[in-house]
Amino acid sequence: MLGRVNHIAIAVPDLAMATASYRDTLGAKVSQAQALPEHGVTVVFVELENTKVELLEPLGEASPIAAFLEKNPAGGMHHICYEVNDILAARDQLSASGARVLGSGEPKIGAHGKPVLFLHPKDFFGTLIELEQV
Repeated sequence: MLGRVNHIAIAVPDLAMATASYRDTLGAKVSQAQALPEHGVTVVFVELENTKVELLEPLGEASPIAAFLEKNPAGGMHHICYEVNDILAARDQLSASGARVLGSGEPKIGAHGKPVLFLHPKDFFGTLIELEQV
């Protein structure tokens, strides 16, 4: 079911500072900031040869990232995103095996313009998992 790792997401308290750190200190290529109101975040992607790192900060008071940063004020790893060929088939297979899909269970469009779903971290050893259809 799982394909390659699409990205690893890091929640940050200051997106501009994190972007500058990756770009200026680490010499990485970093995308422009992109607001995703439906997900409650603003993101940038650090482009690497074999994957991406997503830096995300809260967008609005109801952002799930705001709650994460309350518990982890310095930021930290938020989720890992895996690619799948068919997100609906993956969802159905996971649900049938007892894994919990967060939200309504219907995919939303993610930062790459593709359908995404999130899986409950308690079902995957404390790690929030995002699935992205490729």
